[in-house]
Amino acid sequence: MNGPRRIIFVSYFFPPIGGAAAQRPLQFVRHLSRRGYEPVVITGPGNTGGRWTPGDASLATSIPDDVDVRRVAGPEPSGSSRWRSRGERWLGRRSEWAKWWIEGVVDEAARVEGDIALVYTVISPYETSEACARIALARNVPWVPDLGDPWALDDVAVYPTALHRRLELRRMRRGLGTATGIVMSTPDAERRVRDTLRLDGARMWVVPNGFDQADFEADPPRRDPDDVVRVVHTGYLHAELGRGQKAAARAHGLLGGGSPGVEILTRSHVFLLEAVNNLLAKRPDVGRRIEVHLAGVTTQTDEEIARACPAVRLHGYLPHAESVRLLETADLLFLPMQKLVQGLRSGNVPGKTYEYLASGRPILAAVPEGDARDLLERAGATYVCEPDDVAAMEEILAARVRALDDGEPPPVRNREVVAEYEWGTLAARVESALDSILAHRAS
Repeated sequence: MNGPRRIIFVSYFFPPIGGAAAQRPLQFVRHLSRRGYEPVVITGPGNTGGRWTPGDASLATSIPDDVDVRRVAGPEPSGSSRWRSRGERWLGRRSEWAKWWIEGVVDEAARVEGDIALVYTVISPYETSEACARIALARNVPWVPDLGDPWALDDVAVYPTALHRRLELRRMRRGLGTATGIVMSTPDAERRVRDTLRLDGARMWVVPNGFDQADFEADPPRRDPDDVVRVVHTGYLHAELGRGQKAAARAHGLLGGGSPGVEILTRSHVFLLEAVNNLLAKRPDVGRRIEVHLAGVTTQTDEEIARACPAVRLHGYLPHAESVRLLETADLLFLPMQKLVQGLRSGNVPGKTYEYLASGRPILAAVPEGDARDLLERAGATYVCEPDDVAAMEEILAARVRALDDGEPPPVRNREVVAEYEWGTLAARVESALDSILAHRAS
């Protein structure tokens, strides 16, 4: 094929939708369009304002002018009500939204004229796999799903019963069964999917999430000198989800729908604020010198927990550039993850991790064994503890206050490790995977 190789690139999450879910498809579209590919993007109408679809119009300015962006026709069905959603989940029925999305993507792809070399999708929601398989079959081209999380094998996924988990795994096998190659975002997730589905490792690639170097080229914002240690967390908090999971843990254990020993509440600010409140009670001279800044979409539960601690400053959702500026003012960046039983490794690395690393600021990582901890320990300038270790968090916070008083410089991060996760470098891995698939098909 002469000229750029045209590909259909499917992702529901795309600007003007903001947040971490939109970053990966946006960045790969940007960089692939500079690397000999011509993405034709098929996405949703761009409705914003939901918990998982915050609006960020500034991200749209990063879309190259020559990229063809096509939007599935509305009106977009609203999400199912709580009880309807629960019924669909128990009965395994497809929601009206999923039907609209699948058929809309297939119909929009049919309107793309001319030759297409391949279909690529950042797969969330997972129903996208059906649409892309149908498009690939109709055009007789390969298709490649890019899974952020390992679908039914995700260690934080909760199902009504063990039967529902097995059914979702079957849907996963069927959904990925016709894919020519699969892209995963972490090594542990790749191994988990490859071993469970008995896939050929030569047709799987690991391409992590990353950061945009341009976001960090300006000088960091100036902070007026003070004696405060500023702790910053950007992105989602999961207090409501965590409390719900904790309340239903016994039922999930009996019915086999949950992952044994997984605790989601630790992915929130609950344990960090417990550590701060303990310091305020036991060592007020230290506790009063800590501020916790929370930026991101919050629920009422998130806010109630936050307001119970006088150290908290709530910022709400910030456009991406403002979020980056905030984390650059931090003395400590907070990275919480789920708690796992001893001996299990997590295949999740939160998207914020890479921007945290790029900022150069020290990180308080309350994370389990797994890919995230491995990465943070390689990169350095990170204080690691178990997700629910409140005493360790207290000591880390107190140590940062002492370091401020003693004039100690912050620890230095390994920039060579961080550079591996710049979006341009990661897009080169995707390009290599697609080149390999197309060369194999041509031969």
